[in-house]
Amino acid sequence: MAAASSCGSESNEANSKWLDAHYDPMANLYTFSSCIALADLHGDGEYKLVVGDLGMAGHTMRLKVYRGTGLASESTLLDLPSAVSTFLMDQNEPRTPAVAVASGPFVYVYKNLRPYFKFTLPPLDANPLEQDVWEQAKEDMIDPLTLKEMLEGIREKAEIPLSVRSVRFLAQDVPEMENFVNLHKGQPIKRQTVITCMSTLKKNMADEDAVSCLVIGTESADVLILDPEAFTILAKMTLPSVPAFLDVMGQFDVEYRVMVACRDGSIYILRRESKRPKYCIKLSAQPVGLVRVHKNIVAGCSDETLQGYTQKGKKLWTVYLPAPLMTMSLLDQKSRGFQAVMVGLANQVVHMYRDKNLVDVIRTQDVVTSICFGRYGREDNTLIMTTKGGGLIIKILKRTAVFEEKDTSLGPPVAQSIRLSVPKKTRLYVDQTLRERENAVAMHRVFQTDLYRLRLMAARAYVKALESSLAPVTSTLQEPLKMNAVVQGIGPTFKLTLHIQNTSAGRPSINLLVSFLYDQSLYAMKRAFFKAPMLIPGLNYPIETFVECLSDKGISDVIKVFVLREGQSMPLLTAHINMPVSEGLAAA
Repeated sequence: MAAASSCGSESNEANSKWLDAHYDPMANLYTFSSCIALADLHGDGEYKLVVGDLGMAGHTMRLKVYRGTGLASESTLLDLPSAVSTFLMDQNEPRTPAVAVASGPFVYVYKNLRPYFKFTLPPLDANPLEQDVWEQAKEDMIDPLTLKEMLEGIREKAEIPLSVRSVRFLAQDVPEMENFVNLHKGQPIKRQTVITCMSTLKKNMADEDAVSCLVIGTESADVLILDPEAFTILAKMTLPSVPAFLDVMGQFDVEYRVMVACRDGSIYILRRESKRPKYCIKLSAQPVGLVRVHKNIVAGCSDETLQGYTQKGKKLWTVYLPAPLMTMSLLDQKSRGFQAVMVGLANQVVHMYRDKNLVDVIRTQDVVTSICFGRYGREDNTLIMTTKGGGLIIKILKRTAVFEEKDTSLGPPVAQSIRLSVPKKTRLYVDQTLRERENAVAMHRVFQTDLYRLRLMAARAYVKALESSLAPVTSTLQEPLKMNAVVQGIGPTFKLTLHIQNTSAGRPSINLLVSFLYDQSLYAMKRAFFKAPMLIPGLNYPIETFVECLSDKGISDVIKVFVLREGQSMPLLTAHINMPVSEGLAAA
């Protein structure tokens, strides 16, 4: 049994498109696809793995950097990370990217893996009624129980949410309320939002090493675009709901689109200089992931479906998954221009889809919680996955791997259900149809006559070319030759090069002559007759000569080339060379 299982695993690995490079079930990596990135952090061409680790039960949050299969460095994070991105801030050499970690209301920027800058989201306006209530509590005009009742009333009716202080106060027990009020009543009320998602947008060039801006989605339903150097807000857009996933395309200074999947089960598409969404896509359930494939949008939903849309919101297809969706990411094989969506499922399987077609299935040892594909180390096509139990899986795509598209939907093919765009019948079309019905026999006879005449003319021309050897390829098996000519120069002197090749399997050609026929009043050749060397099969033999144009009227003619066997007048090969007009002589 053991031998049989080992043989089965070896056969599965042989049929797989992936090489198992590394698996560490005890890596203690707890993260999501938004908190994992690949980047050349030191500019040495070796890409590292950057992970925002959530830690165990919300403790020991760290920013970890992996090199190869080992941990290279780690830094402590003060709060749970919501997203990790790498981007180039400037054009300075060496071109080393910075690491941005979104955590709470802050974006921590690391340069050379050292803290460089901390961006804080601007505070929001507090509720005026809430401020008045806390001002009364500060002056001891109301007791804690009255404060609690007033804050609960404000929370139910007010449009502006309560601050974190008021929410924490309402969660306190009655004996602890007075101490909480005395501790915080002297401090001003601040309402701070947090970051929910983050991505990058090229500033003014589409190059891979171009400067990029940070795009941030916040809990206050805003999308902010930050300047890469000064970290000021370049653009602010408002959404109807809280963003959960971001995908960005284009350049900030030219044209860009921001696709945002929100918690209300919709995808909003924002464009340059638009404060509100341009298009809205209503999903069938809450979004679990968002990926852009070329110009289409692919969204994974909590109802175990994968849905494809155009940028304008037109639905293209729906795929029903065999298990709940855990995470999804983009596979971009740039060497072959192949893009697909990788979907991690709850049944320990990763599916790969191109459009609605399932192209590959990867079985894992545990449920996958994050997926990242790209260059790692010095290998271009590397797949990195982390599991629910904290494991790390690294696979490398085989260079011989080819993904075959198979339509997994039941029933007839999709193309059969697409309606043809049939134009309306015009009066001319109806008249033509009636005429064809009445004269069908005569029209068929005319067509057959013209077809036979065309075939006869083509056959006669072919026979004539074979009999007079007018073709550049011989038709006899005794001397299988091939010839082409190249003319170089602008005049009045041209360089004429003939390339002759013996196409036989193993028989050389000997005693061959090359002769030129031309108008001697128009052209002069230094050498118009050659004796070809022995032609070895498979080799290309160049024969060069110079042609001088004698006319200054800007006219040209045809030079004929004959390849003959010594002692025979019938040529084996014939080529007609259309000489160009002598531009040098015309200019003179």
